Amino acid sequence: MRAKVLSIPTLLIAMFFMSWQDADAHCEIPCGIYGDSLRIQQIDEHITTLEKSMNQIIELSEEGDKNYNQLVRWVTNKEEHAVKIQDIVSQYFLHQRIKPVDPSDSEEYEKYVKRLTLLHKLQVYAMKAKQTTDLEYIEKLRDTLHKFADAYFHKH
Repeated sequence: MRAKVLSIPTLLIAMFFMSWQDADAHCEIPCGIYGDSLRIQQIDEHITTLEKSMNQIIELSEEGDKNYNQLVRWVTNKEEHAVKIQDIVSQYFLHQRIKPVDPSDSEEYEKYVKRLTLLHKLQVYAMKAKQTTDLEYIEKLRDTLHKFADAYFHKH
């Protein structure tokens, strides 16, 4: 009986601390509940936020009397959204949705490699967007996301 009494408080404490963790990506407990289209929309929204952040950083940097507090806020915002893209790509698509394919099935393996390549590009372009205010990476992110969505949702 004593073991049960000790295990309930321990369980409650564990649940309390687990609730503090970010739960941005969907679970990894094969629940079968996936929102692939939603994740694509979220990445698209993060790209738009990156673009807005970059434009604000550029605009604020060109002002004579710089508002460094606002600059820091936009830089931090830009970096957070770049990381969110990387998290969705990694945690959701690479960990859960893109399954390894037998190389002997050349058609499926080609699709697999294409999807992995596009996801890797999204990761790299998000990193580059984090490091700079070069809007070229916004276009690369959008183009790559579009290509990934096409490769992921459409049968070729």
